[in-house]
Amino acid sequence: MSQQCDIAARRSAGAPLGVFERYLSLWVGLCIVAGVGLGHFFPGPFQVIGKMEAAKVNLPVALLIWWMIIPMLLKIDFAALHGVREHWKGVGATLFINWGVKPFSMAALGWFFIGHLFRDWLPPEQIDAYIAGLIILAAAPCTAMVFVWSNLCRGEPHYTLTQVALNDVIMIFAFAPIVGGLLGLSSIVVPWETLFLSVGLYIVVPVMAAHGWRRRLLAKGGEEGLKAVLHRLNPLSLGALLLTLVLLFGFQGEQILAQPLVILLLAIPILVQVYFNAGLAYLLSRQLGVVHEVAAPSALIGASNFFELAVATAISLFGFHSGAALATVVGVLVEVPVMLSVVHLTMWSRDWYEKGLRVLPAPHD
Repeated sequence: MSQQCDIAARRSAGAPLGVFERYLSLWVGLCIVAGVGLGHFFPGPFQVIGKMEAAKVNLPVALLIWWMIIPMLLKIDFAALHGVREHWKGVGATLFINWGVKPFSMAALGWFFIGHLFRDWLPPEQIDAYIAGLIILAAAPCTAMVFVWSNLCRGEPHYTLTQVALNDVIMIFAFAPIVGGLLGLSSIVVPWETLFLSVGLYIVVPVMAAHGWRRRLLAKGGEEGLKAVLHRLNPLSLGALLLTLVLLFGFQGEQILAQPLVILLLAIPILVQVYFNAGLAYLLSRQLGVVHEVAAPSALIGASNFFELAVATAISLFGFHSGAALATVVGVLVEVPVMLSVVHLTMWSRDWYEKGLRVLPAPHD
């Protein structure tokens, strides 16, 4: 009972939102406009950046992604994996959606919408690449933005931390086989060495760097020292996110302006899969008797995508101007407003959710 009162007190108080979180859609929209405009009117600098590669990896994009996600990964305490038992129902529901449903449902939606329903309205030479981009986009759950979504929906912080830590570990081993397998089923040839290189650069290296840095900070200054560093790094990380968006939309600016119908058609299966997976995670949590403070972030983690990894992998595998890269960039385009709508839906339906719980939830779950 005391635990339920504690959760209720946190929910009613609510963590204050910063300027970034409060106007998230505005910043993303401005970055999209700036990126498309700069890419259209000043394509030269973007072409130069696009050629700065080593082993098929674009170095500026890689540095920006590290700059963006390493500070966010500093928040993750892998000791929180001990909390899996404490939150086992919520964690189980989210793992099932993330790794047993989402990549495969996105592949099915890509095959149906892009491969069949919309085929006549799309460039035939890019059909396979569009499907590949959608598969890559859905093959890994979001890491960097999850804490923002969880905060917005008053999510239980211990559950969110546990779920993100567990997903990061699973991602190291599962991302490449899932992507390679689903692309193989789609008859899309992919260089496995490049795929594994992407995993190493954009998952293993940031996770290990953040974990080592976190341990040193805690050993030197404790929790207060870690919080101070996170406070200083937060603007830099958010700045890297916004600069990355400008860069990505700059690379795809000409294609976005030339193919507005393609953007719309690619957005449709992404929208369907987000709402489908969010709804499925939310309802499954309700059936399992999971409290709303866990069910709401479960729905968001179940539906969101690690778009930084997806874009970088698509660029490494297929190139900047490929249909695969465009599909992942469309994922960025719809991610923020759609996830904010899921936040609002979970908060709006809280009373309905809590009235329908089948069993009395255990503490934290």
